[in-house]
Amino acid sequence: MSSQRDWPVFGFIGTGNMGGALARAVRRKVPGEKVLLSNRTHAKAAALASELGCAAETDNHAVAKKAKYIFLGVKPQGMAGLLEDLSPTLRTRKDRFILVNIAAGLDIEKIQAMAGAKYPVIQLKPNTPAGIGEGMSLYLCSPEVEADEEAVFTDALEASGRLSPMQEKLMDIAGVLAGCGPAFVDMFIEALADGGVACGLPRAQAVELAAQMTAGSAKLVLESGRHPGQLKDEVCSPGGVTIQGVRKLESLGFRSAVTEAVIAAYEKNLSM
Repeated sequence: MSSQRDWPVFGFIGTGNMGGALARAVRRKVPGEKVLLSNRTHAKAAALASELGCAAETDNHAVAKKAKYIFLGVKPQGMAGLLEDLSPTLRTRKDRFILVNIAAGLDIEKIQAMAGAKYPVIQLKPNTPAGIGEGMSLYLCSPEVEADEEAVFTDALEASGRLSPMQEKLMDIAGVLAGCGPAFVDMFIEALADGGVACGLPRAQAVELAAQMTAGSAKLVLESGRHPGQLKDEVCSPGGVTIQGVRKLESLGFRSAVTEAVIAAYEKNLSM
């Protein structure tokens, strides 16, 4: 359902996993005639446009020419080429527009340098659960973004889940934790299901149990406000079953492995 706001046009260049998830989230608030999609493979954009009830443009320039918020959903290594290609179109615009960068490893200054001018930029670090309204996204506005433009942006993304402003110095690690984390959690769910299958559960049932348990446990952390360690202790009865599983995880370096995975992803992000 769209609200009664007079929405500007939101354009998405790149409709892959992340771009598609954000387009789905925006479409929950913004009417279809105000959402434009483009992709290197037009058929992919057309398929998503059909699903969302919006328009698929034949090339990226059409989105860059019409959209107020231009979401740049390409891989980091493709960003320089994309913005070099779009820069003539952007230079001809007389109205205000905002570049929304979702690529890892590229800060606001790099985007502005690639685009050839100090255009307003919003740095957005989303994750794939945004597509179902359960995302954790961080954002940072350049000084050129006006307060009312930030308000429209956050309103449009309200249906993506949680959206929080983030200090520039913390943006990289916060984005890695929220953005890479789903892959780590998916591995955990898969491993839990494998354990269930090894002990006799049918695969589909094991995945359902593991996934819902993970979702519920995460929600309990958020809604209770209690420390995860406290919640863990509440499940571990003295001499019980759970503490033996916790002991085994500790002996295999579970927590250290997860911490090292976050650090490794953060270091790779800094090197890009």
